[in-house]
Amino acid sequence: MRIAFLTAPEGVEQVELTEPWKAAVDAGHEAVLVSTRPGTIQAFDHLDKADTFPVQEVVGETSADSFGGLVLPGGVANPDFLRMDAKAVAFVRDFFEQGRPVAAICHASWTLVEADVVRGRVLTSWPSLRTDIRNAGGTWVDEQVKVCDHGPNKLVTSRKPDDLKAFCETFLDVFAAEGAAQGV
Repeated sequence: MRIAFLTAPEGVEQVELTEPWKAAVDAGHEAVLVSTRPGTIQAFDHLDKADTFPVQEVVGETSADSFGGLVLPGGVANPDFLRMDAKAVAFVRDFFEQGRPVAAICHASWTLVEADVVRGRVLTSWPSLRTDIRNAGGTWVDEQVKVCDHGPNKLVTSRKPDDLKAFCETFLDVFAAEGAAQGV
């Protein structure tokens, strides 16, 4: 399965990109770095610059229907930049409209709020997003990982880097089951 990893040009928490990426590749999936512009993205280790990674596809030049699922890594700045980009928000919303699985960790749920896809869903995130999620019609829970199947697709959410092992295991299980159901 091709899995899109959507990030802004800068601000993604590196470990929240690299650990799920490695897990997906190790499970036999094709991981594809998608961003809002071509070139490279600048990852961060909390507030310090970390590594750069090459962008493989650009939002607006690719579409959700060319992927089996979507992973949204966190970092404080990453989802804030993404939610200000109409094409990125539409790209995320398309996964929900097409019934494709989505996984989001930490602050990435801000992008889900902006895409207006949390209403009626139960999810977790970094605790400071709790009010934003509730105000957008979602139910926030403090759990290591949460799978919500309200609506046409499954949404996997997680709170923070300490939850990465459970997040990776869960999203890979959900994506595999959804891919099998979709014939992907």
